[in-house]
Amino acid sequence: MSLLQATAQNSDSQLESLNHLNIKPFLERLQESGVLPLKSKETIQTMQMNVGKICNLSCKHCHVEAGPLRRESMSQAVMAQGLQVMADHGIKTLDITGGAPELNPNFPWLIQEAKKLNRQVMTRTNLTVLDDEKYGWMPEFYAEHQVEVVSSLPYYTEKDADRMRGNGVFQSSIKLLKKFNELGYGRERSGLKLNLVYNPGGAFLPAAQQGIEADYRRVLLDQHGITFNSLFAIGNFPVGRFLTFLKNSGNLQRYMEQLAGAFNPSTVQNVMCRDMVSLSWDGYLYDCDFNQMLGLPDSPQHISACRKEDLCRREIAVHNHCYACTAGSGSSCGGSVV
Repeated sequence: MSLLQATAQNSDSQLESLNHLNIKPFLERLQESGVLPLKSKETIQTMQMNVGKICNLSCKHCHVEAGPLRRESMSQAVMAQGLQVMADHGIKTLDITGGAPELNPNFPWLIQEAKKLNRQVMTRTNLTVLDDEKYGWMPEFYAEHQVEVVSSLPYYTEKDADRMRGNGVFQSSIKLLKKFNELGYGRERSGLKLNLVYNPGGAFLPAAQQGIEADYRRVLLDQHGITFNSLFAIGNFPVGRFLTFLKNSGNLQRYMEQLAGAFNPSTVQNVMCRDMVSLSWDGYLYDCDFNQMLGLPDSPQHISACRKEDLCRREIAVHNHCYACTAGSGSSCGGSVV
């Protein structure tokens, strides 16, 4: 079986699991809210590039199912096509994700070329990859190119963070956050943004963002002297490994009931898929990173043939996993956080 066939089979299996649930379909919720079909805005602000599924970690909640044994990696040619579309259509922000983006050999080139186009660049990082001597120079590289850093720190205590991501992850992350602070990241008036991401360790929704951010600020400053700009509290999406966990633990129905019960129609107009587009490692366009992993739509447009109508006012593919973006305050930061 080819990689493409295996990926399609996996996506079909996940969609089948999300179909057979005793909840009101997300499509019906949109129809009741008067926003069906859901369409992107006239102007697309962000292109998110998923530059591959190779990662130094294999986190249990990863919707990308990334890990050290994956081989999918975006080529420089696909990156160049993506940058050209950004230039042609006035897309101002490049959001780089993975896997661990740092493990793509073309990653530094992508940042340099995007900055030549005067684009804002942000990258997602699991921090721990930067603790490897081979990639230890990258924090300085980020600072030099004014890259906004969005770093995953599942919790502010060692026990809980390591439980989610593996032994030693917390101490490695703290070491790198201190490094970023030393470079000016997360400091007032430095212009270098350092944002953190919290996500729950089990089949439950995140705490209110304002409260959990205050806890992170207090503990990280008091115990480690670390400061940061913002924290995003995001729910785990029922996609990839987290969907497998939900199924195997018998929590899928209950978790989806929680998401559906927290549906907030006021969040729909501001979901990030409306002003962004997601580019897969092999060059196909999707509405978001989660749709990308589920293979929605079935026949995506390739970046090499991208037209304005493939971006602006396009109809967005939705499914039951979309409840995760519209639950409560809708605090998803719009993509994978490696």
